[in-house]
Amino acid sequence: MDMERVSSFSSPRRVVPFPYEQPPGYDDLNLIAHNHLPDDNRKEEEEDDQRWNQEDNWLPITESRKGNTLTAAFHLICSGIGFQTLMLPVAFISLGWFWGCLCLLAVFAWQLYTIWLLVHLHEPLPGTRHSRYVMLSILAFGPKLGKFCAIFPTMYLSGGTCVMFIITGGSIMELLHSLVCGDDFICNASRLPGSIWFLIFISLAILMSQLYPNLNSVAPRSLIGSIAAVVYFTILWTVSISKNKLDGVSHNPLMSASSEATRIRNVINALGIIAISFRGHNVVLEIQGTLPSCPQNPPQHRMRKAVIVSYFIIALCVFPVAIGGYWVYGNTMPANGILYAVSKFHGNSTMKPLMGAIYLIMLIHFISAFQIYAMPVFDNLERIYVSKKKKGCPRWVKATVRVIFGGLTYFISMAFPFLGSLGPFVGSLTLPLTLAYPCFMWISLKKPKPVVWCLNFGVGCLGIILSVLLVAVALWDLVDGGLEANFFKPR
Repeated sequence: MDMERVSSFSSPRRVVPFPYEQPPGYDDLNLIAHNHLPDDNRKEEEEDDQRWNQEDNWLPITESRKGNTLTAAFHLICSGIGFQTLMLPVAFISLGWFWGCLCLLAVFAWQLYTIWLLVHLHEPLPGTRHSRYVMLSILAFGPKLGKFCAIFPTMYLSGGTCVMFIITGGSIMELLHSLVCGDDFICNASRLPGSIWFLIFISLAILMSQLYPNLNSVAPRSLIGSIAAVVYFTILWTVSISKNKLDGVSHNPLMSASSEATRIRNVINALGIIAISFRGHNVVLEIQGTLPSCPQNPPQHRMRKAVIVSYFIIALCVFPVAIGGYWVYGNTMPANGILYAVSKFHGNSTMKPLMGAIYLIMLIHFISAFQIYAMPVFDNLERIYVSKKKKGCPRWVKATVRVIFGGLTYFISMAFPFLGSLGPFVGSLTLPLTLAYPCFMWISLKKPKPVVWCLNFGVGCLGIILSVLLVAVALWDLVDGGLEANFFKPR
């Protein structure tokens, strides 16, 4: 028996055979629909079915489906915790204790709900699997609207995140070098420029990517990255709390703004920091695509367990950093977040080896997460070869694809080292992918009851409104404060 599943970016109607037990009556309906096709069209469809099914087995995201709950959890933790989360205490400066905690809890629950939707949309019918976000968007919204809504956000959240890893990782390497040199004049005189640190980071990341032909093979690296992320988050908030609250610190949000308009803008920016700090929705379906599927144990069962485990651990990292960091530093928290606060206020009292360990562990996490976020790009690039040659990519093609991607991301990080300053603006543009689109996909594909329909429509609209509001305020900030566009001059 064959079940059918969508497997094409170009047409949501193209289906390919997928071995799976079918629901009662499915064979008869499928046979009737199939027999109404003209002979030529039927033959062409069968040829397309076989071709697209084979191509899917050659691509890195779906090449191996031997994952399990633990490997999925490792991927989710490694990709779900990021450097944006270290800025959460900054959001509390404008929101205060009550609204800060409430908004953080609300956004955490919100994005957890949209992940739940994506997990169940991955296989909406028995045997029907959608292992790429763009594929699901096309199925739900149609070819034109689906591509318009999903291609830019997913590519930015994959390639753009890798560029930010290069910029941030290069900066962390430079901080580590400065820490090791200390007051040594000769060591400081030989300090490398930012472009070299970027090159070192991307070289390590691409060299590491050569070891992982598909997403499932990244699991051991994701385990290391997950442990690294949990460790440095734990060190940062425990070191901060152990030093006690700074003298003269205020937790009054009214003191953070000089006028009512500025206060409103700061509050909206704080909401943006909280919303953007949660990431990884663009790779949830891809991670679930690494799990095997069988009638007795569909992949969504394993994925649900992985989400529960991973986001429980993520919560243990996120909430202490936000609440503990704000309690210690209050309105003196630097705009760059808790990492720079620890270095600024406790740099002398914190042992050098400890700070060096934090920087080194962060680099391990960045290089590990790079492998997950780069995989959808590798998948799209390898698809070009697979579509033309009608066979899987040989090893040299995979290696070339990774080197080309590394060179491209390095060039972008060199050309736009100020990309982090545009983060709130571009991140707000991609926010619907996390908070809105899954709700509309659920409405389109599941046709829920009126109460559930209204709930998802309301949540999705709220996500769109929040995104538009954050984009407007981000533009306001750029116009008001300007942008230091240091093209090809990383610092």
